[in-house]
Amino acid sequence: MRFAPRREEDYSLQLTSLIDVVFLLLIFFMVTSSFVDFQRKLDIQLPEAKAADREQKEQKPIQIEMDKGGRITFNGDVVTLQELEARLRKPEVRGSPAIIRADRRLSHGEVTYVLGLCKDAGVNDIAIAVK
Repeated sequence: MRFAPRREEDYSLQLTSLIDVVFLLLIFFMVTSSFVDFQRKLDIQLPEAKAADREQKEQKPIQIEMDKGGRITFNGDVVTLQELEARLRKPEVRGSPAIIRADRRLSHGEVTYVLGLCKDAGVNDIAIAVK
């Protein structure tokens, strides 16, 4: 009776799929770690100017709020569009930054109209607040 020669069983791990997973993890971590704010990486101390920066530091942003019902507030005071335009044209407001908080249910045209009023009055630094 002849017995078949006994084969050695191969107990090695299949590393191909494991290497693929490790490689994908490596790529993932390399891509996500590269989105770092470059300004914070550098240790920069900006110079100070006495007269030029004082005006910018003292200016508080203008708060304009618009609700769904059409009410508009300017720094907490309820105003109409005409009053808003008059207040934006005042000399002490000119050049100040503005923050517009508008209800998301408002039409695009109403918000664009207020943006145009700000731009016409000389308010160039305008931000729209979002959640």
